[in-house]
Amino acid sequence: MNNIAKAIKNINSDAEFSIENNDINQITWLNGTNEISKNDIESKIQELKDAEQIAINKKASAKSKLLALGLTEEEIKLTFGI
Repeated sequence: MNNIAKAIKNINSDAEFSIENNDINQITWLNGTNEISKNDIESKIQELKDAEQIAINKKASAKSKLLALGLTEEEIKLTFGI
């Protein structure tokens, strides 16, 4: 699922739409789905990207702390999946 579709579904999980060429200007709203503004979609895309980056940073921080405690990379991967 591309970023535009992910954002739309995050705003309205019941939304029905099609997107041509992954272009925010080429969204067709289907089956009576209320249109979501481009600004709202773009804001949600950024919000989702920010949340993903925060999660990545937290994983890196946790791994760093575990390494500092003396765990090996292999132990961390096997135990925590990071």
